[in-house]
Amino acid sequence: MADHNDPNAVNSIFSDIDVSAADLYDLFGFPSADTNGGEKVVIALTFASVPEPGLLDHDMLYRIQICAEPRVGPPAQEDHSLKALLRYFDALKDKYLGPLRPAEIRVTTDQSNRATIRFIDFPGGSFSTEVEVDKVLTINTPDGFAIKTFIGGRDDAFFNDLTGFFRSINYAPQFYHVPHTMTEARELKIPKTLLELEGNDLFNFDAADPEWGYHGKKRNLPPGPLAWNGDKFRKDENGNYRFVYSGVDCQAGKNVNAIILEIPLAFITKSPSEHRVVNTWGESWVLKAANKVETIPDHPFWLEHPLVLLDAFKLDAELKKYKLVDTDGQPFADAALSEREDNRQLGANNFWLAPHFIKRLAHLGWGFGPSISALGLQTSFDHDNSPVSVHKTYTLVAEAFSRVRKTLFQRLNMPDDSWNPKGLNIPLRRPIEIFVPNVCAIDMDTTGTWPFGRRPEDQVATRFLSMFLDMEAEFNGKKYHLELLNDQSLWDAAPIEPKTPPNPLKNDKEFLPDFPYLAEPW
Repeated sequence: MADHNDPNAVNSIFSDIDVSAADLYDLFGFPSADTNGGEKVVIALTFASVPEPGLLDHDMLYRIQICAEPRVGPPAQEDHSLKALLRYFDALKDKYLGPLRPAEIRVTTDQSNRATIRFIDFPGGSFSTEVEVDKVLTINTPDGFAIKTFIGGRDDAFFNDLTGFFRSINYAPQFYHVPHTMTEARELKIPKTLLELEGNDLFNFDAADPEWGYHGKKRNLPPGPLAWNGDKFRKDENGNYRFVYSGVDCQAGKNVNAIILEIPLAFITKSPSEHRVVNTWGESWVLKAANKVETIPDHPFWLEHPLVLLDAFKLDAELKKYKLVDTDGQPFADAALSEREDNRQLGANNFWLAPHFIKRLAHLGWGFGPSISALGLQTSFDHDNSPVSVHKTYTLVAEAFSRVRKTLFQRLNMPDDSWNPKGLNIPLRRPIEIFVPNVCAIDMDTTGTWPFGRRPEDQVATRFLSMFLDMEAEFNGKKYHLELLNDQSLWDAAPIEPKTPPNPLKNDKEFLPDFPYLAEPW
């Protein structure tokens, strides 16, 4: 999912891990339509509703980091070489380890469930205040700004066919009782795929047990072999492929806790007319003395968690009492690309992971690319015209890069111009710019729809899959774009069952037209 059940230390899909308030779910960020008194940006961090919606875990500290900067234009001549890509990652490292010093917001709660919210290192200075939970409030800053605030329970704003996604990556803990210690029984060595594989009985839809994999219904893991030996996609008697997705919203009826803020841009930066991109990311920290999330050590060796080394000399007295559990910036940067590993929760500092991301995208491409081609669509991934998905991993970045070059560098087309209401010369974004660093980069001159931010109504799960489409190809006379896989006419014409977009097109509850935007809890 966007970041549900990540990292593995709080991954409640495992049979022996409980749901944890340290599990961050989603980070939303977009320009507010309310410009009275100046531009404002909305930032919403959601996380597991533990103990319950509106009642927060008092052992947790939630941290939202924010920095604004000018929009960077595209290079005059684009270099699509691996050398150029690594130079780009090095430049990011120099920036985020060098002069960039984000401001931050911290939220904790006490035994009476009142929240303390701290604003640290903003241009107007630092201050803190206490607020009531489950109420829309306005915080007046010492320098005269008003920040709308809501901390409490909401409906889960992510709408996604979780089971379909886990079928696509042959993820055993969603379908079988698998403890977190069985690392070899997570993503099985079966090709990733959007279409069911002939004879893949470990994961293919079972008409006699349609609820299998949904709503926590699991089976005991068979003794083995946990593998697939076929050589083609599954087809029915009419010659149709079977989609691994059903379009069912697996988050329907579920709640979250949330920190939602509507912040004046001029509070974030002294140069709001120049700093048009607001970068933000969220973190969850748990009190060491609480003895929670025990699989993450209180004092990890720095090689086990690079961020510990980065922060070793700048953690203040408060943060030294806590340990970092989860980070959230871009949807799927952690859950799909970082593979939920505990030591890869790096937020904006994830340039360390850039070489791994290249290899991981190539691994995913060998699964999703042939699936796309089988449906008669064009893919950005070079899979040598393979007739079926392939399970392939890489040890060398250079070998993976040659396959995934186009996917990394192609500009992701938007379905129309509504994302750019001012008609400005804003370049389309590329995957290399989206996932490294792992921040939600909110462009204040756009609507903030993904990847120019993230709005609650964005179907980001399907947009993520669309990265593997060839953005130079056309469907019905129009270039491929990020919403193409949400187009019902595509599935009506495809040789596939069920004829549905991969994920639901709407949330289970309508979003609110104004603050706090996310619907009330169930």
